[in-house]
Amino acid sequence: MQEDRFVVKAREEKRALVLNRVLLGEWAVREAATALGLSDRQVRRLKATYERAGIRALVHGNRGRRSARAVPAETREQVVMLARTVYAGCNDQHLTELLAEREGLDFSRETVRRLLRAAGMRSPRRRRAPKHRSRRERMPAEGMLLQIDGSRHDWLEGRGPYLTLIGGIDDATGQVPYAVFRQQEDAHGYFLLLQEVALRCGRPLAVYRDRHGIFERSTRELTRAQQRYGEREPTQLGRLLTELNISSIPARSPQAKGRIERVWGTLQDRLVAELRLAHVETIAEANQVLWDFLPRFNQRFTVPPASEESAYRPLDHDRLPEELFLLQVPPGSGCR
Repeated sequence: MQEDRFVVKAREEKRALVLNRVLLGEWAVREAATALGLSDRQVRRLKATYERAGIRALVHGNRGRRSARAVPAETREQVVMLARTVYAGCNDQHLTELLAEREGLDFSRETVRRLLRAAGMRSPRRRRAPKHRSRRERMPAEGMLLQIDGSRHDWLEGRGPYLTLIGGIDDATGQVPYAVFRQQEDAHGYFLLLQEVALRCGRPLAVYRDRHGIFERSTRELTRAQQRYGEREPTQLGRLLTELNISSIPARSPQAKGRIERVWGTLQDRLVAELRLAHVETIAEANQVLWDFLPRFNQRFTVPPASEESAYRPLDHDRLPEELFLLQVPPGSGCR
């Protein structure tokens, strides 16, 4: 604040010095305008008021007055108090949105950031320095590629069990069409994911996934004949993808699934805060908060695709969805 006052004072002193030279006839109005970065008309107006009122004419009329847009002290204290208690752990942008949605305090992110920094509070989530590598271009149309994965995390922050969030994002838009909390990363969770996506959007052309045993059997599980001829008996999930005519593309590394990994990072920040605010302790409660949260999340982070054409295909199958998306478990065998 002191620096701002110094800048203003130095500007006024400079204007007074230039105007004195104009009054003494040493400088012309055009020369003064060039020195001050003003128009000739502005210099003439300043010269007239300076002759009449002296140095006070150069002081801005709002000097010392409180800005009409300034945040009241009571409101500043309320924002800081909420950030330290109810919304502790929320980053600046998420806190700004929560204050508007839940408290009726509609501020810009920069205003909230300024209030928190003035109170000595920093954002709990630091931005990583950008890495020097190019990201893969998004698919041009939605439905061309659905990245699916599971995120094992302490979503309930010790209030309940560790959970796994199974979900997918559309590569073209970044939209999360569906997600579900499960006790573990299991085939049933992916069946639920594919069923909801197929019913709500349609069948994607392909899914991009890791090399989890849910998707493909390991070499140790193959018979010698299968190893020799490269044939593998499909898993339950592999069978379903084949029946739906969805290509299954395995990722070669976690970095290859960077787009969905970044979504998990955002959810582990924002969704964890939402679960905390709702005092969630069970998986049923967590799923309810999740499904209420996803529309707002998608509205905030979804981007328009390059093409308006959708690649999702309708679920035109002879079997009913409750039969198609049913795990087929032979007696005495494990579910894979």
